[in-house]
Amino acid sequence: MDETERLAERFEAYRPHLRAVAYRMLGSLTEAEDAVQESWFRLSRSDVSAVENLGGWLTTVVARVCLDMLRSRESRREDLLGERPPPVHHGAHESADPEQEAVLVDSVGPALLVVLDTLSPAERLAFVLHDMFAVPFDDIAPVVGRSTIATRQLASRARRRVAGAEAAPAADRGRQRQIVDAFLAASRGGRFDELLTLLDPEVVVRVDGAALAMGASGALGAQAVAKTFSGRAQVAQLALVDGAPGMVWAPNGSVKVVFDFIVVDGRIAAIDMVADPEELDEMDVKVLAE
Repeated sequence: MDETERLAERFEAYRPHLRAVAYRMLGSLTEAEDAVQESWFRLSRSDVSAVENLGGWLTTVVARVCLDMLRSRESRREDLLGERPPPVHHGAHESADPEQEAVLVDSVGPALLVVLDTLSPAERLAFVLHDMFAVPFDDIAPVVGRSTIATRQLASRARRRVAGAEAAPAADRGRQRQIVDAFLAASRGGRFDELLTLLDPEVVVRVDGAALAMGASGALGAQAVAKTFSGRAQVAQLALVDGAPGMVWAPNGSVKVVFDFIVVDGRIAAIDMVADPEELDEMDVKVLAE
């Protein structure tokens, strides 16, 4: 067995993992196969004799390929959910097993793929690699061309959007607007009991490092969260945060803090306070007239 054959054998051992990464990145088995095949081409043209962790190296390569594919997609949206294409020919490699394809598709819920498709390419990559495959942020950062901190924020923002979309689909946006409206009014008015009726008993307030430096603090449980907000939010404004109702603090029209709400079953389950300038720049925030 020559060196190319040995390398191909090692690559085949990683193929199922690479397909899983690519499918979650792209949402299409056909495109995932293309991405995996491209990673083989890149491997076959590279000197990896000094690479200690070939699996990690290949994961990074297929992630880069997927990121390029996501960025080059046209604005059109294709319904790729539930797709089970015939096995793709890979030249010297064996075609994919249809049963394995079915297992792979079933392992990722269609609803999650829809939500992932709303993320930016960099958000999707950071979320998929870190949250689904435990790739360290230090390894993801060079792929998306950002600092480790900024990459961590990409994943955090994607995580909130995934959780929010799963909890409050678009059809419920009107109801979420009513709840956020009521929360803001009760907060301004210091109506503690009314705040309690709007909060899930296990509600959590999470703050990022920048918000923490500004004096904000997290809270857990309806009583603690109601106490935190009662009589406050006087200068907060209603806003759409990535399309979902939320609040902002925007002195002189410049957004300094975003309050990102997650509503489940008609109650507020989480509030994320985001103040990091880099992450705010990535958010789509529109202040609403009250």
